[in-house]
This record gives sequence, structure tokens and C-alpha cells, in this order.
Amino acid sequence: MALIPYRGRTMPATTLSSLRDEMNDLFSRFWSSASEPFGLAEWSPALDVSETDDEVLVHAEIPGIDPKDLDISVVGDTLTIRGEKTDETEQSGRNYHRVERRYGSFTRSLALPTSVDPDHVTATAKQGVLEIRLPKKEEARARRIEVQGSGSKPKS
Repeated sequence: MALIPYRGRTMPATTLSSLRDEMNDLFSRFWSSASEPFGLAEWSPALDVSETDDEVLVHAEIPGIDPKDLDISVVGDTLTIRGEKTDETEQSGRNYHRVERRYGSFTRSLALPTSVDPDHVTATAKQGVLEIRLPKKEEARARRIEVQGSGSKPKS
């Protein structure tokens, strides 16, 4: 019984074997540590971005990075974080069997969800987490609007 019919005939075993070898090669290259999928081979910190009425908060995972080695900038509506995590594996006398931690320089830029005041941005690092507080510009802050009911008079 033919597994893959081809105009009434079966494909030769060498063709199936060649196809299997090519697919195995494709998947091994796709998932290899040297070239991970979706550009993940380069290291960059994971980010959480949240917003309150008064500010935008960004939390970035920066384990093993000295906060002095970070460069944070706000230009227009874009926040950029630059830094470098140095490789600790280059020590003589050790034979590494597995290295999964990521190292190297990184740049993360993200569009901010609202206008912020770049002159009052603060950043602190604690236990491997960088917290960036970006106060909103006055015109971007949420304002509570009181709704007048029918028959009620506006407050003077």
C-alpha cells in the first residue's frame, strides 16, 4: 500500500528519505542554539509595561547587570534601554557541558502608550529588576469628569 500516492504510483524510497533528511536539517537549524527562531539568539531583558493615572511603569529583568552599566533614554514617545551582560564562562580550568544563559549587549526600544515628562523619569534596580517610572505630562493625565444628573444644578 502506498503511503504517498503520486499519479497512481508511489514515490521512490530515496525521495522520501531525502525529504526526511531535508526536513530534519531544517528543524535542527531552526531550533539550534546558534540561530534560535524569531531572532531570540541575541539576549535582551524581558519587559512589563503598565500604566496608572499618573505614570507609565516599566519593569525589566536585568539579573547580573550592574545598574551603572545601563543607559536609559526617552526621546519623544520612545523609551530606550541599553546595557550589556558580560559572559562569565571564560574561566580557565573549567570544561562547560552546557551554557544556556544569554550574554552580550542589548538595546530595547518601545513606544510609550502616552506622552511622558522626560525630565522627571526615575529608575531604580533591586534584586535583578529595573523599575522605570515615567510621569505622564499634565495634558495626558486622566481627569475625572463629574456627570450632572437631570434636575441637578451645576456646582458653583
